[in-house]
Amino acid sequence: MRIGLTYDLLGDYLALGYSKEQAAEFDAPETIAAIESTLNGMGHTTERIGHVHHLVTALAAGRRWDLVFNIAEGLYGFGREAQVPALLDAYGIPYVFSDPLVLSLALHKGMAKRVVRDAGLPTADFAVVSHLSDVAGVALPYPLFAKPVAEGTSKGVTPRSRIGSPDELAAVCAELLARYDQPVLVETYLPGREFTVGITGTGSAAEVLGVLEVSLNAGADAGFYSFHNKDHYESLVDYRLVQDAVAHRVAEHALAVWRVLGCRDGGRVDVRLDAQGQPNFLEVNPLAGLHPVRSDIVILAGQLGLSYATLIGRIVDSALRRLGPVPSLPPVWAPRGEAGHAAQQ
Repeated sequence: MRIGLTYDLLGDYLALGYSKEQAAEFDAPETIAAIESTLNGMGHTTERIGHVHHLVTALAAGRRWDLVFNIAEGLYGFGREAQVPALLDAYGIPYVFSDPLVLSLALHKGMAKRVVRDAGLPTADFAVVSHLSDVAGVALPYPLFAKPVAEGTSKGVTPRSRIGSPDELAAVCAELLARYDQPVLVETYLPGREFTVGITGTGSAAEVLGVLEVSLNAGADAGFYSFHNKDHYESLVDYRLVQDAVAHRVAEHALAVWRVLGCRDGGRVDVRLDAQGQPNFLEVNPLAGLHPVRSDIVILAGQLGLSYATLIGRIVDSALRRLGPVPSLPPVWAPRGEAGHAAQQ
C-alpha cells in the first residue's frame, strides 16, 4: 500500500517559539523515522505528509493514499486531535487509530469520565472547574487532585496537584485556568498503585498487550506521575510488567473502558487503585506515543519481548481488519467557479 504519515514534529514548534512543555506531546524525528522504516519493512511505500496544514495543502493538490498512519496531535482546542481524521473522513481516505468523535471525547478527560461512569465502570468522583467561581461548588472529600482537563504527557501535573484544603484548591485552579486556558478536572485523589495498560485492536477484537506498573523512585515527585517525573523517567520512574491478580483486574477494567469509548487499533488506558484496591479509570490515550525508546506502550512491548516492528504491525493489521474492502467513493467536487465544477482527483 501507499501509506501517508501525518504527525507534528517537536522541533518545528520549538523553532516557532513554543516552550518545551507546550510542545511536549509532539514527535521527535526518530519516531517518524522508526514508523516509516517499519512500514517500509512490511513492504509498503510511505509519504511524509506532516501536520494538518500540510495535509490540507496535499489534499487540495490532489494527493491521495491507500491508508494514512496518523499520529498528529494538533495544537488548539478540544478537537485538535480530531482535525486530521475529520479531513480524511471528508475525503474518504482510511486511516489508522481512532475517529474524530473518540479523539475529541478522550482528550476532554471530564467528558470521557462521564461516559465511563455512565457505563458503570469505576472512576474517581470528579468535578470540572470552568471558572474560578465553580470552586465553591466542588463538594468532594479531600485530598483532591487537579489537572488541566485536556492535556497529555502529564502537562500541568506538579506537586501542587494534590490538594488538601479549599484554599489550596482555589489557588491551584486559578493557576491552571490562567496557564492552560481550559477547564480544570478536580477528582478524588486515588492513593493506590498506578498502571498503564497497552491495548491493540478494536471492539470485540481488542486485546490487552500487558499491564505496566508505574512506580516512582527516590527523588521523584511523590504520589503521582507528574510532568517532571515523566520528563526524567530514566532516573525517576520504574516501569514494571505485572501479571498478578491485581493486574488481571486492571486489564479487564481497561479493556472494558477501551470498548465503551470506541477506541481503535492501539493505545493505552491509565488506571489507578483507590483506597480499597479497586481499579479506577484515570484517562485513555488513543494516540499513544510511539517513540522507539521513550514511549510507555513501546516500553511495555519491549518487556513482553515484542519488537517495535511487531507492535506497529499489530496496529496496522487491526486497522486493515477493521476497514475491510474500502468502497470506491465518487470524486470530491470543488466549489463552482468560472469553469464550473472541477473534480479533485
